[in-house]
Amino acid sequence: MREIWLSGGCFWGIEAYLAKINGVVETNVGYANGNTVDPSYEEVCSSTTGHAETVFVKYDPTRLDLSTLLTYFFKVIDPTILNRQGNDRGSQYRTGIYYKDLADKTVIERVIAREQQKYSKPIITEVLPLDHYYIAEEYHQKYLVKNPNGYCHIDLS
Repeated sequence: MREIWLSGGCFWGIEAYLAKINGVVETNVGYANGNTVDPSYEEVCSSTTGHAETVFVKYDPTRLDLSTLLTYFFKVIDPTILNRQGNDRGSQYRTGIYYKDLADKTVIERVIAREQQKYSKPIITEVLPLDHYYIAEEYHQKYLVKNPNGYCHIDLS
């Protein structure tokens, strides 16, 4: 199994979307690459922690390669907007791709170069090694499964 961490606005919708992709075997939501230890949702929403709302994705590379997974990801984000997706605003809603395996960086850069051809503005999605990731509170996990009418900036149909 392989792992990647993706940020694309409110993590509820990104998690629900990614969990539907064939080859994704596990997801959870949390907070990545900020400057505080084990932040709460309220702290992250204050835009003072530096964390991004992020989805951990474990996937089976025999069924889904990273390039395809990232192509799906780019279908539901606007990678040219800073600190905003849908109605959500703040640094915690920035777009980002965080990796642990350095070999993934080459794949990520290749996908971004291909995606850039679709935009007149530069893609500003953050691409960084994962520094740290803290799993969010339980009530955020599979939020849209538990709350099917909950807010989501992504069309999940």
